[in-house]
Amino acid sequence: MALKGLIFDLDGVLVDTVPAHFSAWQRMFEEYGYPFGPREYREQVDGLRRLEGAQAVMRDAPPEKVTQAAELKNQYYLELIEQGCFKTFETSVRFIRQCEARGLLLAAASSSVNVRYILKKAGISDAFAVVIGGDDVKKGKPDAEIFLSAAEKLGLSVPECVVFEDAASGVLAAKRGGFYCVGVDDNRDSGNLELADEIVTDLGMIDIDSFQNRIDRLSVPRN
Repeated sequence: MALKGLIFDLDGVLVDTVPAHFSAWQRMFEEYGYPFGPREYREQVDGLRRLEGAQAVMRDAPPEKVTQAAELKNQYYLELIEQGCFKTFETSVRFIRQCEARGLLLAAASSSVNVRYILKKAGISDAFAVVIGGDDVKKGKPDAEIFLSAAEKLGLSVPECVVFEDAASGVLAAKRGGFYCVGVDDNRDSGNLELADEIVTDLGMIDIDSFQNRIDRLSVPRN
């Protein structure tokens, strides 16, 4: 079946907001008395929705305290974004514009509830026919709901779509949904992406014409 849609995670794929996320998580957790470093970020919160990330670390805390902490993390994160603590991957922008020019449908599917805000700040919100954030689904990654919902809203079947992800939980979600998945690993030690069907370090590595032809030729059903 021909490739018709591309579904992109946001953080680490289209934009680099990881430093802002990490700093916000670290500041919040340390204020609540929980040690937090790169390992905890990678293994416990990366790719998860905010409340789920807070719950993963604050396992001994009452629910109301975890909710309060998660909201504080978001406050710190948005402050950093307003200060310009993020960057847009120009190679990713070129890639999505190439995809647009070929008539492919694009969706952004992120665990972040701030996905629309970030896409607008990055100047690329117009590229996406569908945008789904963590508050638009009942179950977060590694559940496949967010990607299945994106495909449905694009009006496409699973075999007609490819998912681009940089987090292990996101790759697992894509594969659970039956999608062909491209792992994006820019050597930040973003986690185990071995379940991805292929791995690139940058979307600029992908020639959209050869990629589309290769996906179109795949004979093994992906769902």
